[in-house]
Amino acid sequence: MEFKRFGSKIIVRIDKDEEILEKVKELALKENIRLAAVQALGATNSFTVGVYNVAEKKYYANTFSGSFEIVSLTGTINTMNGEFYTHLHMSAGNDKGEVFGGHLNRAVVSATCEMVVDVLDGTVDRAYDPVTGLNLFQFQSDKENV
Repeated sequence: MEFKRFGSKIIVRIDKDEEILEKVKELALKENIRLAAVQALGATNSFTVGVYNVAEKKYYANTFSGSFEIVSLTGTINTMNGEFYTHLHMSAGNDKGEVFGGHLNRAVVSATCEMVVDVLDGTVDRAYDPVTGLNLFQFQSDKENV
């Protein structure tokens, strides 16, 4: 992975055989990112995405391998209990134009992944919500998050 910062934006190249979530975490820790929007595209040969069943409060994972183009990767970097947390979704298409996607659990880059991280000034932590079973944004009523 290589990256270059331009003010609040970071342009990232994740290289062949690198795992995307591992590199996002590495970047966030190196650059002390507490809140950011993420978007990317690229190629993968192995990825796992999940679909959440709200009634069961459970994710169901789907794993794919082969040649896939990442047509969309989007989400956030933020914190939970003050520690690194990320929530990314990814869609990837095969050679027939079929697209598969969901909550990103794992993706290995097959050629490259080009990412833009838009660092935001502030912090939004997450907290477990027993109603949905998810870790949701937790907004504080202080000046930092107004």
